[in-house]
Amino acid sequence: MARQAKAKKLLNTRQIRDAEATQAVILAAAQEEFAKHGLIAARTQAIAAKTGVAKSMIYYYFHDKQGLYEAVLERSHSDLLQTSHQLDLNNLSPEAALEIFLAALLDCVSQNPNLPLIMFHEAVQNQGQHYKHSTSVSIDKVLVKILEKGVATGAFRQLDPLQSAINIMGTCLFYFIGMGNTQHYPQDKPFLSPAMLEQHSQEAIALILAGVKNT
Repeated sequence: MARQAKAKKLLNTRQIRDAEATQAVILAAAQEEFAKHGLIAARTQAIAAKTGVAKSMIYYYFHDKQGLYEAVLERSHSDLLQTSHQLDLNNLSPEAALEIFLAALLDCVSQNPNLPLIMFHEAVQNQGQHYKHSTSVSIDKVLVKILEKGVATGAFRQLDPLQSAINIMGTCLFYFIGMGNTQHYPQDKPFLSPAMLEQHSQEAIALILAGVKNT
C-alpha cells in the first residue's frame, strides 16, 4: 500500500509539472501573439500552431481567448511586481526609491520588450478593461506613492503625482512601443542590444530625476 501511494504521488507530481510546463509554453507564445495583434486580432490557432499544443488544450487550461489574455497580462507583470515587493522602498529617500524603482522597471521591460506593446494594445483596443483588474495597477500605485512622498518631504518639486507617473511611464516605455518606427532611423542602431538598452535605462532615469527634483 505504501509503495502504491508513493507511486501515485510521483505520478501526480509529474502530471502537475507537465501541466505547468505546457502552460508556460502556451503563455510565452501567447505573449508574442498578443504583443503583435492585441486581444481582438490575436488567434488561438496561431498560438497552437507555434507551440504544437492542441487548441483544445489551450481552452482546457485557460477556458477561452480572454482567459488566456488575462493570464498573459498577469505573467507579464509578475517579475516586476515581485521585484517591487522585495524592494524596501519605504525606508529610502524619495530620490533613491524612485531611482531604484525605475531601474527595476526598465530592467524588467528590457528582458520582456513585449510588455509595453501588450499594454499599448490594451489601451487602444480595450480601453483598459482588463488592465484595471490586473496587478499592474499595483505597480502604478507604487510609483505614485513615491512621488507623493517626494512632494510631501520637499525632495520633489510641486507636481501632480498621478500626472507625473503617467509621463514617467511614457518616458520609460515608449522606447519599446515606438520600435516599429525608430528601427528605420538611418543610424542603423541595434535598439534592443544590451548596450542600447542600458543606455536607454540610464538616460531615462537621469531625465526623470532631473524633471522631478526640487532644485
